Amino acid sequence: MRKIKFAFFMTIAASFTCFRADAQVSNDQYQVAVFPDVETLSAPVKPAGPEWINTAVFYEIYPQTFYDSNGDGIGDLKGIISKLDYVKSLGVDAIWLNPFYVSPFRDAGYDVADYYHVAPRYGTDQDAKDLFRIAKAKGLRVIIDFVPGHTSIDHPWFKASCSPIPNKYSNWYIWTNGTWFNGMEKYKENFIQGYCDRDGNFMTNFFWHQPALNYGWGKPDPNQPWQLPVDNPDVMALKAEMKNVMKYWLDMGCSGFRIDMAGSLVKNDPDQSIRFFWQDVRKMLDTQYPDAFIVSEWSNPKDAVNAGFHADFMHWFESYDDLFSRSNSFFRASGKGNITHFLYNYFQQYAFTKGKGYISLPVGNHDITRIHNNGRDKRDLEIIQTFAFTMPNVPFVYYGDEIGIRQLDTKNAKEGCYGQRAGTRTPMQWDDSKNLGFSTAPFENVYLPYDTAQSAPTVMAQQNDPESLLNFIRKLIALHKSESALSNYAAFVPVYAQQDKYPFVYMRVFGGEKILIVLNPSDKQAIADIKGGIKGSRSLLMGSAPAWKVNGGRTQIQTEAKSFAIIKIK
Repeated sequence: MRKIKFAFFMTIAASFTCFRADAQVSNDQYQVAVFPDVETLSAPVKPAGPEWINTAVFYEIYPQTFYDSNGDGIGDLKGIISKLDYVKSLGVDAIWLNPFYVSPFRDAGYDVADYYHVAPRYGTDQDAKDLFRIAKAKGLRVIIDFVPGHTSIDHPWFKASCSPIPNKYSNWYIWTNGTWFNGMEKYKENFIQGYCDRDGNFMTNFFWHQPALNYGWGKPDPNQPWQLPVDNPDVMALKAEMKNVMKYWLDMGCSGFRIDMAGSLVKNDPDQSIRFFWQDVRKMLDTQYPDAFIVSEWSNPKDAVNAGFHADFMHWFESYDDLFSRSNSFFRASGKGNITHFLYNYFQQYAFTKGKGYISLPVGNHDITRIHNNGRDKRDLEIIQTFAFTMPNVPFVYYGDEIGIRQLDTKNAKEGCYGQRAGTRTPMQWDDSKNLGFSTAPFENVYLPYDTAQSAPTVMAQQNDPESLLNFIRKLIALHKSESALSNYAAFVPVYAQQDKYPFVYMRVFGGEKILIVLNPSDKQAIADIKGGIKGSRSLLMGSAPAWKVNGGRTQIQTEAKSFAIIKIK
């Protein structure tokens, strides 16, 4: 391992001044063990965008499994409206609602058949409008999932594009110019052949029944005339229609969008020409809907923020799994994880997005295995959520994670939820009544099975227990919002992060406000041996105070097994 060069260090750790220190890097490893000179830190820069997002916390609701108001076994919009006071009680600012559009539900609603209307199983368009209005009256905004990359094969646009007679929609999807087109073997795995009377194959964007909408090709192959450039008139017409869809829902009262697969729309796009479309969308929002927020599923925040997004979910990358998912992930009691792998990847993004936009580090969502899995207990969940609410990011709480809903080992797929995804999307557990309060339907009609164990966590069991996970999350959210040094854009300074060692120690700084976070998820005591010291007194805000020793110009922070501390430095 070699000493890191100053210039490279300043690129990776552009959020703070150079440590007096032994920060090191080798390949994808990043290490630091020194107190920063916080007095010389530059003031954090607030990203452009809606003011409310700078301290915002979101709550993700999967509509079909949140609350069923009419007893058909499927959650709905009126059910969400009836639970808004509960959502508000968490202290969150906004809701992210997964797709509620008309759909055949082969992919749980991500296969859209009509962008302009609510699926009847969820209610009516008026129910959506009521949800936006009532939520806003309670101080909650609602952003909705937008799926611009593909539709269902049942969408009228796609049905029209299937006609062998050229029409308005012929090029709104990616079709080859013949079923036996030259070079078919190169693309065949991404195309469906022989679907209709049109002599051509359509490109899929996910499952076979989700044809890719045509945003053009960044570098069209001149030998394949069906590969249209991004400025083709038909491509431009599709883009205009996508903007119309967004304006429609914004005018209905929603406050923005989570954009599904946002970076993948233009094909063969090494120069990221898709950014021009999203920058145009951002310009529309800034001028016509300045309070609206857009967050992308891109998992490359520096590209997403450059493309105009306010934030990007950073979770589809290898070192994210090193945090939570794997048996040897950092947040496992076995203590076999490596935080430096994550930090190296994180700083590749943070250095370029700081002051421009946000990274979001979800610890759970509808595509990620729930954090309550493989033997984790309440303390494990508390430490993970402390990480989520004290890192510089826009925090999202996945419904049910606030009470510790378990990842279930469901045997059967449901509407495209293969593998672990069905077990991630099980019904919200409200109380000890029938179906844990989710629905009055017969058990066999409930959308997905729920946790039938006697120990299944519920809102009712935790509501009035001051030591419950639910009330821990409420306290954590309140702290996140009350402390300026925990704002989404306050400076981030790693203090102790060593390969294959615990704990992880970092500082958040905002002006004269300083908060130190100490995380030891392992089931063994751990010591952070740090060069230098820190000025000021220490006040414990949450967690358990570690032992603190200063000796010979070094500071030792001694942590108990499975412990965390949020410490205010005065």
